[in-house]
Amino acid sequence: MSRPAASDAPAVAAVLDDALLGRICSRAAGHDATNTFPFDDVTELAEAGYLRALVPTEFGGLGLSLAQVAAEQSRLAAHAPATALAVNMHLVWTGVAKAMHDRGDSALDFLLTEAAQGAIFGFGVSEPGNDLVLFGSSTTAEPQPDGGYRFTGTKIFTSLSPVWTQLGTMGLDTSDPAHPQIVWAFLDRADPGISRKDDWDTLGMRGSQSQTTVLDGAYAPADRVVRRLPPGPVSDPLIFGIFATFEILLSAVYTGIAQRALELGIAAAQRRRSAKNDGRPLAQDPDIRRRIAQAAMLQDAIYPQIDALARDVDALADHGPFWFAKLAGLKHRSVESAAEVVDLMVRVNGGASYFAGNELGRLYRDVLAGRFHPSNADSAHATVAAAWLGPLDG
Repeated sequence: MSRPAASDAPAVAAVLDDALLGRICSRAAGHDATNTFPFDDVTELAEAGYLRALVPTEFGGLGLSLAQVAAEQSRLAAHAPATALAVNMHLVWTGVAKAMHDRGDSALDFLLTEAAQGAIFGFGVSEPGNDLVLFGSSTTAEPQPDGGYRFTGTKIFTSLSPVWTQLGTMGLDTSDPAHPQIVWAFLDRADPGISRKDDWDTLGMRGSQSQTTVLDGAYAPADRVVRRLPPGPVSDPLIFGIFATFEILLSAVYTGIAQRALELGIAAAQRRRSAKNDGRPLAQDPDIRRRIAQAAMLQDAIYPQIDALARDVDALADHGPFWFAKLAGLKHRSVESAAEVVDLMVRVNGGASYFAGNELGRLYRDVLAGRFHPSNADSAHATVAAAWLGPLDG
């Protein structure tokens, strides 16, 4: 699978070789059908060094840029969307640690060291009913005499649930009611206060196995507590790193799904014949050509945006108060664009897409998940409006 030569995708050296991607692709449909986790995929990606791609060489990693890894995530997602989404969460944490390190903040340097040694990091942030996302929490963080914290609450959409070894999470410390704090920390999987529910039976992205995680007094020692921040929007390198890396890599995943859909649509247009047009290929039908052209234009508009913002993160660019608006806008545009591309290609492919096991049908289900990740459409528009118009009165 490769993008058409006429596209404007950024040219970077490939980290994932075609043979590896081919093996991963060959397993994707099976994991979707059986609702199972791609253990083999993660093992092979780890052996290839991909899980330490964003770790600087000084810590034992590959030293890739965020722009390079975003391009690789698009390639991986084109072959196996659920696998790409799952490893995305580990890559987000390593990307956050790298972004902080690049900006002179060493609070997550331990994460870079451990990732280089084989640790896999899960993203335990989302909570049921918590639309504040990074700026509030329904999980309690209870301070301990030794400076550590015990976390109690429920985290949802915890990708990599079967294999993560460390969980980055947060909770609310209200021990001082006048000054509540959101506490960010890392938990060890072996802690007896951590359990997971085998509840991931979804419409799409089934292989990600983003199960619910239950925290019942799970303990983070003092040296794994990385931030105490006031609730609400706050300027902090950790929050910036999470928002920037999450939104960019997520956009890359869904853009990769759309790219594969475009390739499948082109193949279908060249393969399918029209009885009403004397058996000519559908590629000669003006309506089909328009749909493919529309999808291609949507794709070509997104790739440069992902690359530009990723390069800005790498280069320590300063967009001031517009950073979050740019990132939220990118995520919104990329997932909506990807959904439109896949829908267009399903129409090109016709009724075959409706059958179980059809790849375009699977992509149609997988791409819908993009709309549920933060920032959702309402949040993204509110963020952009606030950047341009200022906050709401009152």
